[in-house]
Amino acid sequence: MKLHDLVFVDIETTGLDARMHEIIDIAVVRVRQTWTDGESPRFDLIDEWSTKIQPENIASADPASLRIAGYTVTGWTGATTIVAALQEFAQKTDGAIMVAHNVAFDAGFLDTAMARYEIKNTMHYHRLDTVSMAYAVLHSTPDVGRYSLAELCKYFGIENKNAHSALADARADFELFKKLMVM
Repeated sequence: MKLHDLVFVDIETTGLDARMHEIIDIAVVRVRQTWTDGESPRFDLIDEWSTKIQPENIASADPASLRIAGYTVTGWTGATTIVAALQEFAQKTDGAIMVAHNVAFDAGFLDTAMARYEIKNTMHYHRLDTVSMAYAVLHSTPDVGRYSLAELCKYFGIENKNAHSALADARADFELFKKLMVM
């Protein structure tokens, strides 16, 4: 696992069910890991990418999810198609290990969409979840009762000015990961 790049992935969706809802915002923060004996690992930013995706079936969207994601018709003017976004996503994440906050959610949507549009997922098969990592190291910390990205950013003093936009959350998750890795 130490030989692969990491890709911090975040998506925003039109709801919680990957079978009926859609990805409308996606981001990748690609990082190279360097491990030296006796030292803390180093994580160097290689690339960042994000895009908004035009929903194909907005009628099935959950209004609360749209509100959380900040979706507006005018804000998504010029957004790309899901196929174009997933094709670029596959290129940006090729060979890397996916890291996400609640990785099962993001991976579930991505796996479903990539299968639906017959786009090969070229990421490494390992996946890392920062919720699980945080729970493993902070479970006995009295100041931590919730493990949302917002709460953990608050606990660690990580600034996330544009929460619930995919790129801001992917960046915040990378910062959280670095904090957790030295604990």
